[in-house]
Amino acid sequence: MQALARLAVESAQRGGASYADARLERIWVEELLVRNGELALASAREECGIGIVVRIGGARGFAALPLSGAGDRAAVFAAVQRALALARALGGDWGRGAEFAPEPGHQGEFRTPLLVDPFQVPLAERIDLLRAAERRLEGRSEVVVREAALSLRREQRWQASSEGLDVQQELTRTGAGLAATASDAGQCERRSYPASFGGDFAGRGWEHVTEMDLCAHGERVRDEAIALCRAPACPAGRRDLILMGNQLMLQIHESVGHPTELDRALGAERDLAGGSFAQPAMLGQLRYASEQVNLLADSTAAGGLDTRGWDDEGVASGSWPIVERGRFVGYHTSREWAGAIGEQRSRGAARAESWYHPPIVRITNLSLLPGSWKLEELIADTQDAVLCDTVKTWSIDQQRVNFQFTTELGWEIKNGARTRLLRSPTYQGRTLDFWNSCDAVCDASHWKLWGVPNCGKGNPMQIAEMSHGAAPARFRRVNFVS
Repeated sequence: MQALARLAVESAQRGGASYADARLERIWVEELLVRNGELALASAREECGIGIVVRIGGARGFAALPLSGAGDRAAVFAAVQRALALARALGGDWGRGAEFAPEPGHQGEFRTPLLVDPFQVPLAERIDLLRAAERRLEGRSEVVVREAALSLRREQRWQASSEGLDVQQELTRTGAGLAATASDAGQCERRSYPASFGGDFAGRGWEHVTEMDLCAHGERVRDEAIALCRAPACPAGRRDLILMGNQLMLQIHESVGHPTELDRALGAERDLAGGSFAQPAMLGQLRYASEQVNLLADSTAAGGLDTRGWDDEGVASGSWPIVERGRFVGYHTSREWAGAIGEQRSRGAARAESWYHPPIVRITNLSLLPGSWKLEELIADTQDAVLCDTVKTWSIDQQRVNFQFTTELGWEIKNGARTRLLRSPTYQGRTLDFWNSCDAVCDASHWKLWGVPNCGKGNPMQIAEMSHGAAPARFRRVNFVS
């Protein structure tokens, strides 16, 4: 397959391309779902194809075709010809085009580190684990839906370019979770573990699933779903907010990650969820958050969903600050966009969902660095607050300024102690005001990297996966609505 990638590049150069890169990918996805005692989903798919980018003058052409195997030379040549034709068609109207930030032609291999290959775990063993976890949700008539889910994904990539890039990667991710939906007292509530929307996902092996210990949490999840049906709704008003990591990770994603995608900030990506208030003139100047807040982008983070050797433009993975002691200092960039803010190299944030998509700027693993608090000490230090756990619904405006989040549950904090359970706590805010109200972040013992497997962007829309690390944090005087 690597030879086919090189062949595609050579063919593009012979056809007049000043630059070419070819990505060949084979993708496997396997998904299982046990619902109410039945195997409700057992899905396995495999696909293989080539995507090629060429440049002629200032114009870029992209084309993709499926492959049947390593001997499919005809499809490779056809994809090259399509890409060249597109670049030539655009050339007359494109002008000089954007500068393409330089990058050395890397060679090498990268594989997601695995203790146990999840694809080698027998199917029966995987199903048995899900059945056992789902049974732990039984025992109460109020529970109307019981679910345990598992999702595996693997990508094999072969990439070459006219700049000497010659790399191979094998990226594996594993995810699992369980959820109970209860109906009681005129309410219907859902409780998830360890996170909503299918559970938690990581660039790890089967060990990620076994460490979750789904069975040990089933009864608690079941009972909390029922208790939420009878819990009072979270009252409206201003009070402090303590966000647990499995909610804070989405707050990071929506109000820091997306605003700092440079193509979005420059108005080139508005098709899905709009632009960004965070403009290049604000770099180094904008007080994005309080001094307690440090947010680091890191495509080398152990276990991250966007942890790899190189991005889809052949840029080596690395780390860089986005917010440093509250100051806005960095963007997610690609080779196409880095020069727009005077940077000589891309940050390596260009990714495509698959072989049939062109790379676009995407959030990488973006994490809130730990602070110094213990959670119980933070609660004891808080007089009037709601502790919010597990995302339920959310919305945010086209410029990533005004937002609203609802979580699955909340705990009322009064005079330094947890008191009563609250249903559907919903808080609102404005991005800069919110992050500047953060006055405490818990320490590394509470910190965890959470996976986001379903981030949409672009037109046609592409789904990307990334991780966000967080420990619980406190935000002062946040507005709650009923």
